[in-house]
Amino acid sequence: MLDTQLTGQVSSHLTQLENNIYIHHAVKSPFTALQKSAQKAGFHLKIASGFRSFERQLSIWNNKFNNRIAILDKNERPILNNTLSDIDKLFAILHWSALPGASRHHWGTDFDIYDPNQLPAQQALQLNTKEYDQDGYFYDLYAWLNENMGEFGFYFPYRTYQGGVAREPWHISYFPISELALIEFDLNILSTLIIENKIAAKSLICQQLPIIYKQYICNVNIRDGIVI
Repeated sequence: MLDTQLTGQVSSHLTQLENNIYIHHAVKSPFTALQKSAQKAGFHLKIASGFRSFERQLSIWNNKFNNRIAILDKNERPILNNTLSDIDKLFAILHWSALPGASRHHWGTDFDIYDPNQLPAQQALQLNTKEYDQDGYFYDLYAWLNENMGEFGFYFPYRTYQGGVAREPWHISYFPISELALIEFDLNILSTLIIENKIAAKSLICQQLPIIYKQYICNVNIRDGIVI
């Protein structure tokens, strides 16, 4: 995968799935097969968020760091931003949101899933753990995916919390391509991208980049049950 594809700067590796949802062209077929299997099991599997560009991730990051969007703590509760030092704010954001240029959503292999038929009437999708945990309205979908999606090459990269990114039971990844993308990911390319763009806390990010790379980019769960 090209560096510009890995960092979300181009869309040449993507194909449109539906509406404004784009995914990697080689992932469309296995995901469609997964959808059909889910449908047979009684689920309407949909993508809430597919490809996300560098610009979009940059906007999310800057809005969070500049206190225009709430930052959540590890219990998914808003933090009073003025109580955080810049370094604490940096890692609080990274717990839930990727650094621009380092999001797996850039690759088109990773996306956030849900079942609109299971979403209660008048309830907006939150993408929080309560929705997917036991007694949550997406729990049955999560449990089914946990047992079956490996057959189609998908897995949960954030199945459990490992000291970096939060547990995300809504985030699935197509392992055959995302694993290659992670291997190809070049920290020097990311460093240059950060330096050349208007990103909040640029100097601090550059200082912490080796830690961010190890703890928040490479630190994913091991694939489990995938048939390749």
